[in-house]
Amino acid sequence: MSDKEVILTPDGLKRLEEELETLKSVKRREVAERIKVAIGYGDISENSEYEDAKNEQAFIEGRIITLEKMLRNARIINSDEIVTDVVSIGVTVSVEDLEYGDVMEYLIVGTAESDPLNNKISNESPVGRAIIGKKIGTVVDVSVPAGVIQYKILDIRMK
Repeated sequence: MSDKEVILTPDGLKRLEEELETLKSVKRREVAERIKVAIGYGDISENSEYEDAKNEQAFIEGRIITLEKMLRNARIINSDEIVTDVVSIGVTVSVEDLEYGDVMEYLIVGTAESDPLNNKISNESPVGRAIIGKKIGTVVDVSVPAGVIQYKILDIRMK
């Protein structure tokens, strides 16, 4: 990850800080204990518990480095910066799929916070890119692998 600015909402900042704290204070200790126990089993050259614990340790340390870099480069979007006359990071947007009539609601967030399963989409996602800066009533084309989807922006509001 480069030193690219990471845009976060206050909730996103809190979530990343909590994850970092958990990794540093809980997960590190747990994996260190697992390594210690695995070493107690003897020959580590053929010890799958040891290998699994070392792999988990490497993942945890990598994630800690990533989170620290993200937090160092974070720019927090505060509620007083959010406008609701156009789609921007921090707003909730209702859009209608013009082909099927389905209405979806998305919270627009920075990439670090995106969670499509919980309707938090990144400003850099295909839908996010298409609707950022647009007003209510605007119809946008979103390129997806299956073709092009047309969405009409129905509502923009604070989350």
